[in-house]
Amino acid sequence: MMRAMVIAVFLFIAFNVYAEEDIVSLVEQQSIELDKKEEIVKKETARLGTLKKEVEEDIAKYTKLLKQIEKSLQQAEEKGNKRLKHVAKAYEAMPPEDAAARISGLDTKTAVRILLKMNSKKAGLVMGMIETKKATRLTKEIAKLKK
Repeated sequence: MMRAMVIAVFLFIAFNVYAEEDIVSLVEQQSIELDKKEEIVKKETARLGTLKKEVEEDIAKYTKLLKQIEKSLQQAEEKGNKRLKHVAKAYEAMPPEDAAARISGLDTKTAVRILLKMNSKKAGLVMGMIETKKATRLTKEIAKLKK
């Protein structure tokens, strides 16, 4: 019986030593794998940082370009408005019958834009001289724009 106990204790110690070696080996292997994964994460973080910087630089570049485009469009619109005001002043200086005849020959959009730039009293006199159907169409377009 004693011998069986000695064998059992020996087997128990041997098993524990073997199990301990397995656990140590497993921990070492997992540590190596974690180190590899950590290195991959570091590299990926660096790559993402570089990409982020590039994207931020592109955003800054395109924002600057967009501002330049908006400024150019605004300048073009201001020039167009200045010219349109000049044309409107010329129509205001004409007798209402002459202005009405000329505005009647224009497309609706252009006529509306000119009438909106004119003094309202003078525009009213001109509208009174325009053929009824055309005046109605112009009035509807002006009403749409004013909303």
